[in-house]
Amino acid sequence: MENKNGKLHFVKMHGCGNDYIYVDCFEQTVEDPEKLAVVMSDRHFGVGGDGLVLICPSETADVRMRMFNLDGSEGNMCGNAIRCVGKYMYDSGRARKENIAVDTKSGLRTLEMTVENGAASGARVNMGKAVFTPKDIPVLLDGESVIARETEIAGGRYEITCVSMGNPHCVVFCQEPDDIELEKVGPLFEHAEIFPERVNTEFVKVIDGHTLKMRVWERGSGETLACGTGACATVAAAVMRGFCPANEPVKVMLRGGELEITYTDEAVFMYGPATKVFEGEFQI
Repeated sequence: MENKNGKLHFVKMHGCGNDYIYVDCFEQTVEDPEKLAVVMSDRHFGVGGDGLVLICPSETADVRMRMFNLDGSEGNMCGNAIRCVGKYMYDSGRARKENIAVDTKSGLRTLEMTVENGAASGARVNMGKAVFTPKDIPVLLDGESVIARETEIAGGRYEITCVSMGNPHCVVFCQEPDDIELEKVGPLFEHAEIFPERVNTEFVKVIDGHTLKMRVWERGSGETLACGTGACATVAAAVMRGFCPANEPVKVMLRGGELEITYTDEAVFMYGPATKVFEGEFQI
């Protein structure tokens, strides 16, 4: 189906309020996804969303996911989007099974789908291993890791913990995330010189050993209601700091909902919902 009459069929879905526009590329073509992401994601003149996700054929998995941010830049991984890709594959019948493999720019990820009344409602995702080595994040600081490192950023000094979950994250523990002027501080973190590929930044409050509260500034998109990889990075950082235990589920409270994250030495596991909002056609 070659974009009949210049129209592109899409599905709007969200995970904890982190909403993306999903395009099935098994039978449609998208020639300029960077530009399309900017146009379609606009909340006044487009469909509205945190970005664009292409659902593509894969030679090594059930599906290949490509994700583009609000500014058109391509991301390596998105924890909330991958659950929605799994839901689409299950509900559409392209992969009518409870275990789905997704190929991403960060590598292969596996999903265990939760099914209710014949439709997928969420997924448990093996998000891979948390990486703390500075050059692999990347962050331009020395040492074997950057954990609770006092660093000057955004005109102030912050204790930062840097983690890669397939994309770079900088986690800052604080008294109250809601008090952070994120529109001001977020871009300064994102474009700080120590982050050569920019960075996603999480501001986190420890409620107790199994509960965290988080706000996030995502590179290329700004503040979003939720970030799956950010929640994983936050729990990984909390375990390294001794705030939360390993091998036990931790609830991460986001502005758009809650995710359950379990950190282990081998991998980080994320469980959360996937919700379809509507589908339609976009004139291109």
